[in-house]
Amino acid sequence: MARPRTPLLSRERIVAAALRLIDDEGLDALSTRRLATELSVSGPSLYNHFATKDELLDAVVDSVIGEVDLSMFGPTGPTGPTGPTGPTGTSAGAAGTSATPWPVALRDWARSYRAALAAHPNIVPVLAQGPGRRPNALRLADAVFGHLVEAGWPRGQATRIGALMRYFVTGSALASFAAGFPADAEVYDAADYPHLGEAHRLAGHRGTVDEGAFETGLEALLDGLVLRFARLAERA
Repeated sequence: MARPRTPLLSRERIVAAALRLIDDEGLDALSTRRLATELSVSGPSLYNHFATKDELLDAVVDSVIGEVDLSMFGPTGPTGPTGPTGPTGTSAGAAGTSATPWPVALRDWARSYRAALAAHPNIVPVLAQGPGRRPNALRLADAVFGHLVEAGWPRGQATRIGALMRYFVTGSALASFAAGFPADAEVYDAADYPHLGEAHRLAGHRGTVDEGAFETGLEALLDGLVLRFARLAERA
């Protein structure tokens, strides 16, 4: 039998093409017709793999989450960590057999998380809605929550910290602060904006400003959480 000119469709191939389309042209560009054209197939053939556009979009979002490194949380499961006792009487070590302290694990994970989102900024508004039924997103939530609880954080606090970190990371990836300032120096009349005399330079230093803001916020968040953890330990 002759080999088909067009590679056979698979979920992976469809998801990869959809992500490229979203990356290049935005969420509004994604449609069954457009995606079928990109893949050189008929529109109905896509429904053999995804029943709806929303199901496809979920798979695309989950593929991006799959790029996030979770190795710093170590293996998860019933085996408890070893280390000093945390404020709830459980070990203050990292999840599973990992020895990574929770502040370091959160920092490294947040950086990887943001890098994945920054590589695909057009998908962030959908991703920010929550994990839903997406397997990679649920594994991420499980890893972060499990690590914090096994480190000694109360379960309610661990839930809120996970939410806080997700708000911070997704918010930082939604848009560029620096790029929002026009590069035209005449916009910033000193009479109206006496402190924005150099604001026209911000867009030209987008990487430095935005990355620096993320790192500053991340370190401030972690410093505050370390202090909060110490207060919990004192009360316990």
